[in-house]
Amino acid sequence: MAFHSYEQSRVALLERGEVTTAVAAVYDKLFTERGVVPNMFKAVANTPELALGFAALLKPLMGDGALPAFYKELVATRVSALNECEYCVSSHRYLAKLRGASHEQIQAFDHYEDGPFSEREKAGFRYADLLHTGGNAIDDAAWNAVSAHFSQNELIELTAVIAAFEFFPRFNSALHIPVTPLPEEHTR
Repeated sequence: MAFHSYEQSRVALLERGEVTTAVAAVYDKLFTERGVVPNMFKAVANTPELALGFAALLKPLMGDGALPAFYKELVATRVSALNECEYCVSSHRYLAKLRGASHEQIQAFDHYEDGPFSEREKAGFRYADLLHTGGNAIDDAAWNAVSAHFSQNELIELTAVIAAFEFFPRFNSALHIPVTPLPEEHTR
């Protein structure tokens, strides 16, 4: 897959001292959880209400729920790769590791059929690939195939993660958000 990488953002990337008190609290939480404030948040902080909305959406969307957080991160990585967003792939591979995905799983996001995944996990990736082509691609056969592996609540979460990562790569790519440098301990 061809990825697009950007050196310079099209919008200002705001540091903690340049943002509202409420957004600074989001920065602090992100730094505590990840060891870094993602450049996407530094960009969206230019519109504080939107930054707070992104944070409010991502917390339940990407945390442990009906599906484990590490798997959601792997799905986000897969959809981000389909959208050729290096920023998002880098970010969500990192988060998948933080949330418990194995090195082998993280490396296999683009060839999951041969990767260390259960049939259930592969069914979710297949669903993501198909949904990437459009919502109407989920015909009865596709729905029945994925429904054989996931409960209703899991399907809602899975669909929401896939749909969100059709949005976030487009947001980051259009604004040329540079890949967030990862904390030093992750690069070792």
